[in-house]
Amino acid sequence: MSAASLLLMIASMVVIWGGLTASAVALVRRPENSHMPDGGEDDPPPDE
Repeated sequence: MSAASLLLMIASMVVIWGGLTASAVALVRRPENSHMPDGGEDDPPPDE
């Protein structure tokens, strides 16, 4: 592989794995809110 292709591959891997790591860290720091109210009820489908 040429130097340019290796550099591009490494840069792409850093972006992908860095985003995955940042997402995991953000999820650990601020998990899903459990104090939010439940969603509304779905309307039943109209009779045809």
